[in-house]
Amino acid sequence: MNLRRLFLIGTPYLWLLVFFLIPFVIVLKIALSDYAISIPPYTPTLDLSAGWEGVKSFFAALDFENFSFLASDALYWKAYLSSLQIAAISTIITLIVGYPIAYGMAQASDEWRPTLMMLVILPFWTSFLIRIYSWIGILSNEGFLNQLLMWLGIIDTPLTILNTNVAVYVGIVYAYLPFMILPIYAALEKLDGSLIEAAEDLGCSRASAFWLITLPLSKPGVIAGCFLVFIPALGEFVIPSILGGSSTLMIGKVLFEEFFSNRDWPVASAVAVVLLLILIVPIILFQRNEQKQREANQ
Repeated sequence: MNLRRLFLIGTPYLWLLVFFLIPFVIVLKIALSDYAISIPPYTPTLDLSAGWEGVKSFFAALDFENFSFLASDALYWKAYLSSLQIAAISTIITLIVGYPIAYGMAQASDEWRPTLMMLVILPFWTSFLIRIYSWIGILSNEGFLNQLLMWLGIIDTPLTILNTNVAVYVGIVYAYLPFMILPIYAALEKLDGSLIEAAEDLGCSRASAFWLITLPLSKPGVIAGCFLVFIPALGEFVIPSILGGSSTLMIGKVLFEEFFSNRDWPVASAVAVVLLLILIVPIILFQRNEQKQREANQ
C-alpha cells in the first residue's frame, strides 16, 4: 500500500523533475554563461577532471551579465510590456466572446451538447499553422473581409488590418477561443439549476440571478480559461510573425531571433528565464487564492 501511494505521489513530481526542473536548470546555466566564438558556444564549461576545484571555478565564473543586459536594453523590456499588453487584451476579448458561447452550450438541451462540443473542438482537427495562414487571405487588403465590406458599401478603400496588432488580436482570439470556452462550459454545466429557480422565486429577474449566482459560481472556469489563454499568448511566436509582421513587438519573436538569428544562446536563455518567472507569479497568486477559498469553505 505504501509503495502504491508513493508511486502515485512520486509520478507527477518525477514528471516535473525530468521535463521542467532539469531543463530549467540547463537554461538557467546558459543564461548565467558568456557567449564565446567558436568552441565552446558559451563559457564556462564544467571540467570534472579537475575535481572540486573545477566545480568551484565553474560556479565562480557564472554571472548575471545577461540579465543586466536585458534591463539596460529598451528592446527587451518593451517587448515584455508589449507582450503583456497583447496577451491581456486578447484574454479579455476571448473571455467576452467565449463566455456567451459556453453559457449557450450549458443552456442547450442534452441532445445538442455533444454536437456543440464537437463544433468547438473541430478546429483542432486541422493544422494550427494552416489555420493561422488562412487569416492572411481574410485580412489582407485584397482579402475576403475587405471585399465583403466594400461590396456592402461600408468602406470605399481597403482597410489595413494585416501586419498590425489588430490582426494579432484576431489570430490569438481565434486560436485560443476553445481553451476559454471549455473550462467555462465545464463549470456552468455543473451548476444546480434549482439555485436559479429559487432566486427567481424570491423575486430576482433572470439577469439579476445571472449576476448574483451564475457568474460567481462559474468563477473557477473563468479563471482557468483566462490562464489557458494568457499563458501561451504571452510567449506566442507564430501568430505575431505571420499576422503581425515586423511592426509587432512580442517577446516570443525576440526569443526566436536571439536563438536562431543572433545565435546568442546566453541572452536568449536569460530572456526565457525572465519570461518563465513572469508566468510563475500569477500562477502562484492563483494557487494561494484557491487555497484561501478552500480554507474559508471548510
